[in-house]
Amino acid sequence: MKKFLAQRLDGRYSAFWASVLAIILTLITASLLLLVMGKDPVVAFQSFLQGCGFLPKANYGGGSGMLSDLFDFLNYLAPLLLASLAFIAGFKTGLFNIGISGQMLFSGFLATVFIGYNKSMSAAIAKPLVILIGLASGCLLGALIGFLKYRFNIHEVVSTIMINYIISYLTGFFINNNYVDMMTRTSRICTAAARLTWTNVKIGGVNCKVPLGIVIAVLIAFVVQFLFDKTSFGFELKAVGLNSRCAKYFGVNVGKSVVLSMAISGALAGLAGVCYYLGYTNTIIPKTLAGMGYDSISVALLGSASPIGAILASVIVSIFQQGANYMSSRVGVAKEIASLITGIMLLYAACGNYMRIVAHSYLQKELDKTSSREGKER
Repeated sequence: MKKFLAQRLDGRYSAFWASVLAIILTLITASLLLLVMGKDPVVAFQSFLQGCGFLPKANYGGGSGMLSDLFDFLNYLAPLLLASLAFIAGFKTGLFNIGISGQMLFSGFLATVFIGYNKSMSAAIAKPLVILIGLASGCLLGALIGFLKYRFNIHEVVSTIMINYIISYLTGFFINNNYVDMMTRTSRICTAAARLTWTNVKIGGVNCKVPLGIVIAVLIAFVVQFLFDKTSFGFELKAVGLNSRCAKYFGVNVGKSVVLSMAISGALAGLAGVCYYLGYTNTIIPKTLAGMGYDSISVALLGSASPIGAILASVIVSIFQQGANYMSSRVGVAKEIASLITGIMLLYAACGNYMRIVAHSYLQKELDKTSSREGKER
């Protein structure tokens, strides 16, 4: 078993097997944690799946069912996948975009103000405009961060954290003074025409919220994969990420690559923002950044920084996050345990390279032992 696992971690699909091992270790750790708390881990994990519509619940409220839970899950999955793709786009070029939450809020706020409150606009016009505003505003913000990195050598982690604070407080100020709902103390909800989720759709006799963003997110995952694997532009971005000095020596414009990479990352984060604020929540809580922006980092690492891998990783993380409420009510533990499990998963996923190094070292020792044994027999 030990040799089998080492061969997988050192083989062609080592990144995939490292992610699988991270998931298994997370489930084992979470199970031990639940047992210490006196809870049944099987019931807990079953509850996560039931809360997301993968398994039936014991009972449902009027007008709801498995399909409504499943579409709620997809509604959450769409912006998470887009946010993880945003992180991957920068990470491939050696950039750590920790400001995805701020870029999501910035784009979501602009789209809400300019399109979401326009009651005279039809859905055929409003929805494409919301998407365009999300892409454009996120792209400009990402390009600014890339320019600061290249021109003034301001690390993207520092600039994105500072910009997160600025966006959070500025949008909070405008919402509280101009767009607040006095009952909920959040921003006023958007019109149905502008929202990227169709509500009250009857499917199989139950009310469902059908997200437009999930189709966009999956398509973009394949586009980003193609960009980095099959185009010279994507190769240049990866070359800068692996060794910027070497890339510059061979004629790659490093500064241009950094700015464009962050612009793409910001555009995807902006698209995630409009899918989140004008789709999943349909409102903005003032001075609050979406935790999804940080969850996207764990998704990207769990998916081995692969756009296709991010699809599966985002499904796994979404199960824990979206199914947390039902699990909490059924098992009797705080729903925040879902974030704890996600954090544990991130920790194991971050150890992927170490796992591969250990596996390679183990196989090398086994090979040396075999060679030594054969030498003695001769």
